[in-house]
Amino acid sequence: MRLSDLHGKKLGICVSGGLDSKTVTLRLKEAGCDVVGFTADLGQPDEANIEDVRERMKPAGAETVIVDLKSQMAEACFMMVRAQAMYDGGYWNTTGIARAVTVKGLLGAMREHGCDVLVHGATGRGNDQIRFERYTNTLAPDFGVYAPWRDPELLEQFPGRKQMAEYLQEKGIEAKLTKKRYSTDANLAGLSHEAEDLEELTTSCLIVDPIMCVWPHDAPDRTEDVTLRFEGGRCVSINGQEGGALDIMQRANEIAGRNGIGLSNALENRIIGTKSRGVYEAPGLELLGFALRAVYQTTMDRRSTGLFHSMSRLVAEQIYDARLYDPGGRAAMAGIDVLASHASATVKLGLYKGNLYFQSLTDCDASLYNPADASMEASDGLDPKSSQGFVEVLRCEALAIARAGQIKWDDA
Repeated sequence: MRLSDLHGKKLGICVSGGLDSKTVTLRLKEAGCDVVGFTADLGQPDEANIEDVRERMKPAGAETVIVDLKSQMAEACFMMVRAQAMYDGGYWNTTGIARAVTVKGLLGAMREHGCDVLVHGATGRGNDQIRFERYTNTLAPDFGVYAPWRDPELLEQFPGRKQMAEYLQEKGIEAKLTKKRYSTDANLAGLSHEAEDLEELTTSCLIVDPIMCVWPHDAPDRTEDVTLRFEGGRCVSINGQEGGALDIMQRANEIAGRNGIGLSNALENRIIGTKSRGVYEAPGLELLGFALRAVYQTTMDRRSTGLFHSMSRLVAEQIYDARLYDPGGRAAMAGIDVLASHASATVKLGLYKGNLYFQSLTDCDASLYNPADASMEASDGLDPKSSQGFVEVLRCEALAIARAGQIKWDDA
């Protein structure tokens, strides 16, 4: 869609209160459009008060609706932990999952306000344009989508931030340009730091000032012990204190963040085929994910583990590619839920300067681990003599392949 296609439609624009949001909102109103702003409250740690977004948007002259999606965001975090859904470079895909929660939540609010077009401020070079539009297409196929930063008319009028600031100033709206070293996107799951100076691979990740974390060298010089209880792949308590998903995520973020857990640098493969460099914070996800991996290792057999890893990768890519609600993603999560249903245990970890140390795993009724079977010493477990027949069966197959000439010394 282009600006000329919006006549007579009611627009719901996703806003953050920044320069872009105010510029596009005002420009759409200037073109005669009926515009309502929408902001998702995802527990953003970089917003001291989410109501500030409404105040920042007031000069643009459009109503701003704030939709509380913190509980939905927390449940999405728990889903990612259960699926171990880490993307390219091994980082938790905090932005990708947030877009799934945001679009679904805001579309419902937009319908209630009579909107029939979703407007997003994502650029034509990144992932978010795909995420906003594909989720809108799949969840609300009757909705239109307008991307101002792919509209030739707006790109010509506003080729950069300087022109946006000048436009707002001409309309009597205060707009200051500040030089930034990078851009930040935040939610309950974590933060991504991208663009500006971080686009250069010669720039150290240490230029980032973490918001949820501290750099490991700034963390306390002592080990902090943390005990987590899981029931069916879901963390239900931290240090004996029970809570729901939102409460658990907030406490996990606080504990892991102060110990420098969950900071990573990644050069990822974008949906559109380019690469992007980012520095990511996900302290709570890393703490919960590390602990749950220990439970999975205890409760899954070898073939279940292999199946889990393939489904985990699929879910991670579905989240990244804006396909979480597609049948493939839902089917993979259904399979993961079956395997996670046995993941109940108490895990104790040590946290020290960016590192997580396994200390103990107890109260795991579904454990497949029997120390007597694994012991190298004499025990009442597996009788080593009974392995002779198994080894001979494997020998038969190996000799058959070798004698058939399928494996040769020079090829090994």
